[in-house]
Amino acid sequence: MKKLTVNEVSKLTGVSIRTLQYYDKIGLLKPTEYTKAGYRLYDDAALETLQQILLFRELEFPLKDIKNIVTSSGFDKNKALQQQIELLELKKEHIDNLISMCRGLQLRGTKHVDFTAFDASKLDEYAKRAKEQWGETPEFKEFEEKDKNRTKTDEQRMMANFMRIFEEFGRMKEMNPASVEVQEQVKKLNINKMGGEGTAEFIFRAIKIYCGR
Repeated sequence: MKKLTVNEVSKLTGVSIRTLQYYDKIGLLKPTEYTKAGYRLYDDAALETLQQILLFRELEFPLKDIKNIVTSSGFDKNKALQQQIELLELKKEHIDNLISMCRGLQLRGTKHVDFTAFDASKLDEYAKRAKEQWGETPEFKEFEEKDKNRTKTDEQRMMANFMRIFEEFGRMKEMNPASVEVQEQVKKLNINKMGGEGTAEFIFRAIKIYCGR
């Protein structure tokens, strides 16, 4: 398998040599190997990683976040690609809204005030969720670290405890969801601790949609 020099990779991808050197320096994209003279060489796997990096950059992910994602032990390229597709679709929708707004301003005049097209909250929220799935949050890292040392017995105990929580919820279903007792029961789920800040709200919306079907 032929390995490409940094100059060849730059010509192939449009990424400057200086940028590739910087990616190497910060540990984002290490060359496959160095020649005796110190020149960088890249194989197909390195180019695949570079492609992932460029897709994340296209989605305006900071380099620090991209590094944490692509170097994660649990990094799933297929899952990342699906997330990138969804993020790009959301970005396209956002750009289409801005184009429609500009065309509307051409027709109605620039005095017409409408800021709804600038709302990128849906895109931002999905991007946040995607980052959290790669262990970006301290809570997720803490859970992952503890998970390494769990035995089969520990897992069975956790599952039994989890099921017990939902059994208790079942007995409370006629109660006011806002009551202190029910809210204390919700706390036992530790949703945001496991998935990161905002996870509970996201699950709430997802369940609401599911129940409305």
